[in-house]
Amino acid sequence: MEKLVQQSWWKFSTCFLRVSSSYSTIAETIASLDLTNKDEQGSNPLTSSPKDALYNRLLYLNRSKESVISVLDKWVTEQNPIMYEDLLIIVKQFRSYHRYNHALQIFEWIKKSKDFDILPRDLAVELDLVSKAHGLEAAETYFTSIPDDSRTYKVYGALLNCYADANVFKKAEDTMQKLKELGYAGTLAYNVMMTLYAKLGYLEKLQSLVLEMEDNGISGDLISYNILLNVYASVPNIAEMEKVLMKMEVVPLLIDWSSYAIAAKGYLKAGDIEKANESLKKCEHRLMGKREKLGIDMLITLYTSMGNKDDVYRIWNKYKKKVKRHNSSYHCMIRGLEKLDDLDGAEEIFAEWETNRVHFDIRIPNLLISAYCKKGHMDKAISIIEQLEESGKHPNGSTWNRLALGYCVQNDMDKAVDTMKKAILASQPGWKPHFHSLASCVKYLQSKGDTQGEEKLKDLLRVRGLFSKEFERGLDKYIEIGNRKSEALNETDIEEIC
Repeated sequence: MEKLVQQSWWKFSTCFLRVSSSYSTIAETIASLDLTNKDEQGSNPLTSSPKDALYNRLLYLNRSKESVISVLDKWVTEQNPIMYEDLLIIVKQFRSYHRYNHALQIFEWIKKSKDFDILPRDLAVELDLVSKAHGLEAAETYFTSIPDDSRTYKVYGALLNCYADANVFKKAEDTMQKLKELGYAGTLAYNVMMTLYAKLGYLEKLQSLVLEMEDNGISGDLISYNILLNVYASVPNIAEMEKVLMKMEVVPLLIDWSSYAIAAKGYLKAGDIEKANESLKKCEHRLMGKREKLGIDMLITLYTSMGNKDDVYRIWNKYKKKVKRHNSSYHCMIRGLEKLDDLDGAEEIFAEWETNRVHFDIRIPNLLISAYCKKGHMDKAISIIEQLEESGKHPNGSTWNRLALGYCVQNDMDKAVDTMKKAILASQPGWKPHFHSLASCVKYLQSKGDTQGEEKLKDLLRVRGLFSKEFERGLDKYIEIGNRKSEALNETDIEEIC
């Protein structure tokens, strides 16, 4: 079968591909990327010093309109020292925060500086940033501006990754061919193509690529094999998945906890609970190192999907003192307990988060608000929002969106309309209203003959660029189809990730 069911594969594998490639994301690794300049103990000279003045000045730029370039100019004017490698460390940090424009501004400052020149090894990093910040066409233009003698394997690798990220299949293949001709095609480049074929559902091309690697003596790594595991687990093709797993187990460096988590997901999809449990025990046994926290979150998520509440608590309590809890851990746990219909437990974990949290994360109270709304506990949901406001925290569009959906489910439509307006007014870029609650509000206003109220609601959306012609057509069609209350409740957390 040439094409897998693309949608189900992508939905299934997104989280695991993050895990599989997280040791050094394919995108970043192939774009060159040991920018850390670590000392002998492995610490980062900048990020390990939170009081570092330059780092802090640049880090907090998100909260101001000042540019990176002006901050760097001011730093130099104040006679402060600055090193090229330090700038690259800050670039790396900006990339990790997805602040690509700020990272590019550092390169722009380097180019205009009389003290530094961008090293050829770092052109690949800038190419990757251009693609992420300004799109593929801008990246192609930047690539053509790079002199031939500076187009290293890292630069071609970064270009390949740009095409793969954008799912531009033909250009990715052409670039891969160029890498082969130049003798640059190694494991990382093959991993990028494997990821692209898997994402697009091209199973036969993926299998051919694996055979080509074997014929050319190119060894696969953990990422390569995890990509294959993902594909076979998603079908599921348990026989092929187990063959890959057996190959990995022969070489300990080719397997880790994430591989067993992927296998467990495949077994679950095939309905083999016993083997899924065995895989999760192996997964748990291999948890260690800097990615341990991510593995714990994954175990909680998978045990939740199996309905194993005892194991969910066991994992949480076992690693409670060993691994520092981050917001993502609380998020996974609260979401898991809500799915397991243990609202009391979710409330206890939420209270623990409120006591122990280092950074505020609106997604966590939003989860509990959703849970309350699903159960019809509107007073409890409102109570959390009031607590947020009293503590100086601002509910966002998603907070009010969830409350609006709760009112729709309770058929309290006047409150639903008012709350939907609050959601739109509190919205941030990229936010969209929940279709069911918005459609219910519009339909309610139409049923009352409140044309003015309907237009006011739509105007709020228009002002924020949320009411395109396409969106309006989709909304009208949704209203025509009718009530989808139960379906809407199951979609409440669709924007959340573990």
